[in-house]
Amino acid sequence: MSGARVLVTGASGFLGGHVVRDLQAHGIEVFAAGRNAETLAAVADAEHRLTGDLRSLASVALPVDAVIHCAALSTPWGPWRAFREANVEGTAHVVEFARRNGVRRIVHVSSPSVYAAPRDRLLIREAEVDPDNRLNGYIRSKIAAEALLQAARLAGEVRELVIVRPRGLIGIGDPSLIPRLIDVHRRLGMPLFDGGENLIDVTAVENVATALRLAIDAGDPAGGVYNISNDDPRPFRDLLVELLELLGETPRMRPMNRRAAWGLATALEGICRVTPGRPEPPLTRYTLSTIAYSQTLDLTRAKAELGYRPHISLDDALARVAANLRAAA
Repeated sequence: MSGARVLVTGASGFLGGHVVRDLQAHGIEVFAAGRNAETLAAVADAEHRLTGDLRSLASVALPVDAVIHCAALSTPWGPWRAFREANVEGTAHVVEFARRNGVRRIVHVSSPSVYAAPRDRLLIREAEVDPDNRLNGYIRSKIAAEALLQAARLAGEVRELVIVRPRGLIGIGDPSLIPRLIDVHRRLGMPLFDGGENLIDVTAVENVATALRLAIDAGDPAGGVYNISNDDPRPFRDLLVELLELLGETPRMRPMNRRAAWGLATALEGICRVTPGRPEPPLTRYTLSTIAYSQTLDLTRAKAELGYRPHISLDDALARVAANLRAAA
């Protein structure tokens, strides 16, 4: 890895910014690409940042050893067109950049959302994916992006490919997971299913950055796929109570029936699809699949082939996030 030059897409985002800082801390020359010029300026100097979308990146001449592709549209609701453009066509632009610049390896950030289903799933292995999963547009686009990359590798357009699926990112700057949980809790109280005993896997963003750095040189270059988490699944209720207590808030739980909630989410999605502007439903089937059922990942491959071990504990990650949120309040 010494002397490597790495391009990070989505570097103005939550994960991408952490990846850039981790690579820099390990002496790797990093080029940061993203849409937000102000955020990019905070992580890279003028010579090492590329401001723009992935379409513009495709024509850039910049020989690098590897691309860590973090850029993505990640949300539980939205039009398929938006997911296709950002996550599928965007990935095709990264492939074109790699082809033009002779890039040795693409490290692609996918998602364990591809495993989502309305049932408990424990120690899921990387091959246990339904390619026809259509629970939402995000899942569909992530499956399509992985397929595009694997096809590009077989066609010789990508020399080496490693795919990483990190579960439930948390950390300072998290724009999604913890803020959504806190918002729902404050507005409505947190819905609990099966007493909140369903197991949840999440990951400190710093640990994901480590895994992606390892994947620059380690892992199966012929399209190896790796699950990543903190390897510390917790009952949903316990995780939430710990977070709320760190924030100084009293937990408010609302027991709910999974079958009834699934029917409600299905109905709400149907209504929102025909409502002008297609607003996000207050409850989606995808959200239910993540908070109402157990889902844990098997990390055997990541440990054996990437040498991955989480170095930030889940308790430390939660404490850091809570302290940051309290300081900002």
